[in-house]
Amino acid sequence: MEKLRVLIPKGRIFDNLSRLFEEAGFPIAMAERTYRPVAAADWLDVKIMKPQNVGELLEMGSHDAGFTGIDWIRESGARVEEILDLGFDRVRIVAAVPEELDEAALRQNKIVAATEYVNLAGDWLRSRGYEYRIVRTYGATEVFPPDDADLIIDNTSTGQTLKDNGLRIIDTLLESSTRFVASREAMANPEKRSRIEELSMLFRAVLDGRDRVMIEMNLPRQGFEKIAASLPAMRSPTVSPLYGENGYAVKIAVRKDEVSGLIPRLKKLGALDIVEYDLRKAVP
Repeated sequence: MEKLRVLIPKGRIFDNLSRLFEEAGFPIAMAERTYRPVAAADWLDVKIMKPQNVGELLEMGSHDAGFTGIDWIRESGARVEEILDLGFDRVRIVAAVPEELDEAALRQNKIVAATEYVNLAGDWLRSRGYEYRIVRTYGATEVFPPDDADLIIDNTSTGQTLKDNGLRIIDTLLESSTRFVASREAMANPEKRSRIEELSMLFRAVLDGRDRVMIEMNLPRQGFEKIAASLPAMRSPTVSPLYGENGYAVKIAVRKDEVSGLIPRLKKLGALDIVEYDLRKAVP
């Protein structure tokens, strides 16, 4: 079978994806000064690429699948298929101006907008009716105002860097996170589509596993049906009779944010020998 050609972004996204691949069962070995990691699967061909380029390269058909922020997909206008929102590296694409600048003053003259997101910025500025000139930046966009730009359009996770540079947000253009995307050509190929869907299933299982824990407990025979019916679970509790017919051993996979309230309730209901442990994967 032909290899599945996958693009992984360099920079901060790489660490999250490297861990995801490892937990899915396909560790990636990254040597220094190379853009060709080795994946522990002979059907995977991995290449490192800037996230800005991933969408367009997939649309061109030179690669089959990849990972990038939805902001760069929208910026490039690349026609690709979104497979899975991984939820990594959540950011907002925002418009920001100097703290002391009245937004109404922006409309008095032609403004300079600094941004890496030239297309997204152009669409937003036109929709707002501004007269503008866009200056493309290559990082450190927040340093442009007030000397070299009246307004910036940039990504931010907390907004703190903007505040530290005397800027305030006036609008949010887009909320973005890392997505698993594929070329339309690859999705039209049955073998490649199958591989992409298998990866997506494993990635989703890893992500769901991170959000859940397994709770094991022993429940008394008396009142068991009522207790079991009230237990949260992915589908339904797993139940086995205890030796000596003294009750039941029960397993439930629950969300981590449920645990702090659940364990005291289980204890009040008569549960004994409660054990909590992490999951590696969770496949509904």
